[in-house]
Amino acid sequence: MQAECISISELPGTTKLFRDFAESSAEDTRVLRKWYPHDPFVMEWARHAPELSAEHRAKLADALRVQVTAFGGSDAALANVEKLRNGAAAVVTGQQVALFGGPLLTLLKAATAVRKAQDATKAGGREHVPVFWLATEDHDLEEVDQVAFVTKQAVETIKLELNANQPRPVGGIRVDDGSGALAAALERASELLEWAPVADWLREFYAAPSATLASAFGKLLTRLFAKQGLVVMDASTREFHALGSPVLRKAIEQAEELEAALIARSKDLEDAGYHAQVNVEAGMSLVFLISANEAGEQVRYSLRRGAGGEWKAGGKTYSTAELLAILANEPERVSPNALLRAVFQDAILPTAAYVGGPAEIAYFAQSAAVYEKILGRVTPVLPRLSATLLEPAIAQVMAAHEISLPQVFEAKTAEELAVRLGARAMPIEGKRKLAAVGNAMDAELTALTEYMSAMSDDLGRAAGVSANKMRYQMNRLRRMAAAFEVQKEASLKKHATAIVLNVFPDGQLQERLLAGVGFVARHGDGLVEVLVEHAGLECPGHRVIAL
Repeated sequence: MQAECISISELPGTTKLFRDFAESSAEDTRVLRKWYPHDPFVMEWARHAPELSAEHRAKLADALRVQVTAFGGSDAALANVEKLRNGAAAVVTGQQVALFGGPLLTLLKAATAVRKAQDATKAGGREHVPVFWLATEDHDLEEVDQVAFVTKQAVETIKLELNANQPRPVGGIRVDDGSGALAAALERASELLEWAPVADWLREFYAAPSATLASAFGKLLTRLFAKQGLVVMDASTREFHALGSPVLRKAIEQAEELEAALIARSKDLEDAGYHAQVNVEAGMSLVFLISANEAGEQVRYSLRRGAGGEWKAGGKTYSTAELLAILANEPERVSPNALLRAVFQDAILPTAAYVGGPAEIAYFAQSAAVYEKILGRVTPVLPRLSATLLEPAIAQVMAAHEISLPQVFEAKTAEELAVRLGARAMPIEGKRKLAAVGNAMDAELTALTEYMSAMSDDLGRAAGVSANKMRYQMNRLRRMAAAFEVQKEASLKKHATAIVLNVFPDGQLQERLLAGVGFVARHGDGLVEVLVEHAGLECPGHRVIAL
């Protein structure tokens, strides 16, 4: 397996905050350490896992053992649960429970957690266990009710079109609503996966009686990482919420203080040239309330604080005492929001570090303010493996045309990449003529513009406008010549289309869009070991892995 490392700054769609975190200079580090106290690129983070009481660990392990068994956990996964019972630390990651396992980044996160747990165990002697936290309490159904596969011609998205008129926690939603959509989706996915073994796993887990988005996703991920002993957990149950209830209690009791800390943190970020990931407004809270609607469905209502100290959710009003009573008797009904979720998680687990993607790491700059107020510490956060996987045929075509991944990002579309391939394919004589005319014209126009500017500002501006028009026409001639080569050599457009479709589909990073199971289907479950291996190699940027 060959790989290269490219800079995060060359990736489209990344925030300045994440770029500085991943590739920080000395000055950046000084600023960022206010929000990220731990250096993610040294193993010092492995010494910061909190100590939990034996009673807490016993309850945690008991609840995990039930879930891991229900997910079909391997002996290695069950052994890791017992390690947590007996004092091990956890390297945690998590993701929404997207249809059929979601995009490739799900596998990249899990592989990174596995590898970092292995590395931490070797470095410090203390056992570290990889844990995957299922984000089952989120209520963005549309985002998880889809999965994308690449075909020879296009990106094909499969959806179940599940219905939720109100914001329901997605984890408990049944995947088979009786419409026949699940059967059709499984059939089409199996065709696209060419009936590889992973297609059978999808049928086994998603077509199981009463299967939910959470149960099927958990079983699939558990199976994929069986050898590595990945512990998959759904923390939406009463047992886990009871363990994390001290955090939820503080979020309610200290709501005003936490709001002020977050507003101050948002200002700090903006003053440093960044932007806050979550807009914090007066009256906001860090928790949701889950209640049954008229149809008996569990709905996740946003809790907002009123001026008089009351709380409102779903058209009802609650006092602080009433909310705390609900938390004491039905802790599973109080749900953390995006800024509180990681803190809630790290009150339940002995987390040494959290493995996150670019958006999550950016969130942590704000969440750190909540960590400090509630837990008195900030969990180290590590970047997940970021990678583009090159199929052999695509790698061969890119090598033949000497096209790099950043050049594909720069081109953006297959049409633009084809023009660039056409320009490269142009006879050397044509390239020389175009270059000679273009360079000579540019030099003369520059000299003329400077001369006219010396005569008067108005003449200089007019000359500049005219010069730009001439340069535009020169570039137009270059593109026309390149397009002619594309028309003459049909394979250029075909190759450009294949490259963009596979490594930058629909203008998105491959890892954010294409289904992870698609790569497993083509390369077997041994792909997991490849990802685990690459997650341990030094590359603070984005890896391009030739399969």
